[in-house]
Amino acid sequence: MEYRRLGRSGIKISELSFGSWVTFDKQIDLDGAMQCMRVAYESGVNFFDNAEAYASGESEHIMGEALKKLAWRRGSYLVSTKLFWGLHSGPNEKNTLNRKYLLEGISGSLERLQLDYVDLIFCHRPDANTPIEETVWAMHDIIGRGQALYWGTSEWSAEQIREAFEVAKRMNLRAPVMEQPEYNLFKRARVESEYVPLFEQYGIGTTTWSPLASGLLTGKYANGIPEGSRFSLKGMSWLQEQYASPAYATAVRDLGAIASSLGCSLAQLSIAWCLKNPHVSTVILGATSVKQLTENLKSRDCVALLKPEVLAKIRAILMKHPL
Repeated sequence: MEYRRLGRSGIKISELSFGSWVTFDKQIDLDGAMQCMRVAYESGVNFFDNAEAYASGESEHIMGEALKKLAWRRGSYLVSTKLFWGLHSGPNEKNTLNRKYLLEGISGSLERLQLDYVDLIFCHRPDANTPIEETVWAMHDIIGRGQALYWGTSEWSAEQIREAFEVAKRMNLRAPVMEQPEYNLFKRARVESEYVPLFEQYGIGTTTWSPLASGLLTGKYANGIPEGSRFSLKGMSWLQEQYASPAYATAVRDLGAIASSLGCSLAQLSIAWCLKNPHVSTVILGATSVKQLTENLKSRDCVALLKPEVLAKIRAILMKHPL
């Protein structure tokens, strides 16, 4: 496993990491989570991604219990959480980044995770109703209290991130270190275009999610939606709608042919393609079984196969099928 600096910070993060979105509680229980986390850790993964809203807090409960049972040395791994959506419906408890919610939210996350601190904390979405100064101050104070070590954003626009940096500089506060955007063969614009000035000016790191487009880039949806797959889960119909265009199916087929010619799976090719981007600090993997995770971890071996001519073929496919 290779380790990359998280932007310009001093922290080093494994190029492949393991996340709990959708899978923990909804698809795998504590035992399954422990098995996958152990395999990831023993393979060199040092970053485990989570969020308050995942499975309404149960994902943090499961990861916290797993970490307790696995009893790894705390300095050997990184854990994240993300705040915005909330777990309750009060006016200051959902869809906000106000100071009250953030300070109470991190305390709740730490309790569920059974940790004294998280390494990374993200503002899970931007909040148009809270002054950015208030949010930056709150994140600064959370770090000052030792409840988190670095803070960042998730799915913020470049303009919003730039504003956070300007506020931090003006008020002498801790600035964001990383952004967590969706990034895969079908979702490229932010990382490859919108954020480029941020990489150059501020050196932000990225903890990218959904490298397989929620499973579409495995090819498993070619003949319908398998029972138990992500697309079949309650509340995930928006994923089906997002990738409903026939252009996706055609692109998956053509990309699959390239993967076969290289001797790797479509999933491995897709993850390796993400790893090729120098602005990607880590690619977050999700898995419902040890077998699936083990196969996806092998994507590191496919990076060397992505020669310029192969990348050109991939680009041609993506340009040929407007998505």
